[in-house]
Amino acid sequence: MDFSSINPILLLASLMVMATPLLLAATGELVVEKAGVLNLGVEGMMITGAICGFAIAVNTGSPILGLFAAAAGGAALSLLFAILTQFALANQVASGLSLTLFGLGLSALIGQGYQGIKPPPFPRLEIPLLSDIPVLGPILFRHDIVVYFGIALVVAVWWVLKNTRAGLVLRAVGENHDAAHALGYKVVRIRILAIMFGGACAGLGGAYISLIRVPQWTEGMTAGIGWIALALVVFASWKPWRVMLGAYLFGGVTVIQLNLQAAGVAIPVEYLAMSPYLITILVLVIMSADKSSAPASLGRSFHASQ
Repeated sequence: MDFSSINPILLLASLMVMATPLLLAATGELVVEKAGVLNLGVEGMMITGAICGFAIAVNTGSPILGLFAAAAGGAALSLLFAILTQFALANQVASGLSLTLFGLGLSALIGQGYQGIKPPPFPRLEIPLLSDIPVLGPILFRHDIVVYFGIALVVAVWWVLKNTRAGLVLRAVGENHDAAHALGYKVVRIRILAIMFGGACAGLGGAYISLIRVPQWTEGMTAGIGWIALALVVFASWKPWRVMLGAYLFGGVTVIQLNLQAAGVAIPVEYLAMSPYLITILVLVIMSADKSSAPASLGRSFHASQ
C-alpha cells in the first residue's frame, strides 16, 4: 500500500467534478417531484443526454453546443413521459421505468459509431486571483463552468421554491392538485414544464460525464447515477441544500475509493466499488430522520374533470 500517491488537494478537487452530474440530475428531479410527479426515468434521460451531447460536440467541435444538445435531448425524452402521464394518464412508475429502458436502448443505438472517439476538450474556468490562492485555489476555483452552474442551480431552485410566487404555485400543485386547479392554476401545464426542466437537468448531467468527467462514449456509462439521484431526492427530504450535501458526499466517497484502489489497499475491489452507494444511503437515511413528508400529490394522476 502506498498512501503517498494520494494528493488531498487533487482528491478534494476531484470530489466536485465527481458530484456534479449527480447534483444536476437530482436537482432537476427535486423540482419534478415538488410538482407532484414521480419520474423514474432519470437514468434514461441522463444516458440520452450523454450521447446527444457527445455526438453534437464531436460533429461540431463545440462542447458548449454539446451541452445544449444534451439538455434538449433530455427534455425531449421527458416530454414523452409528460405526454404519457399528463395526457394519457398512464401510470407514472411504469412510464418512468419504460423511459429508462427506452433511453438505454436509444443511446446504445445512436452511440454505435462513437466508440473510441475523443470529444473536443472542454475549457477550464480559472477565476483570476482566486485560482492562485494556495490550497483553496486548486480545490474551488479551477473547474469548468458546469461545476459552478450546478452549485448556482441549487441556490436558484432553493430561492425560487422558497421566495417566489412561481415556487409557491409549483409546491401547491404538488401538495394538492385539485385545490390548485380550483384556484385557476394550469396543473398539467405546470407539471409538463417541471418535467421538462428535470429532463434538461438530467441530460446535462449525462453530458457532463461523457464530455468532461471521462471524456469518451461508453454504452451504459451513467452506471446507475440516475437511480442514486432518485434516492437522493427522497432521503434529502425534498430540500435542495440536502441534495447538494448528498451529492458531494457521494462524490467524495467515490473519489476516495478510487484512490484506495490505486494505492493498493487490501480490500476486495467489489467492496470498494459499492462503498459510495452504501455510505451515501446510510448517511442520508440518518439525515432523513426529521424529514418532511413527501408532496401529498406525488405520483397521483390529475384530470380536470375529476
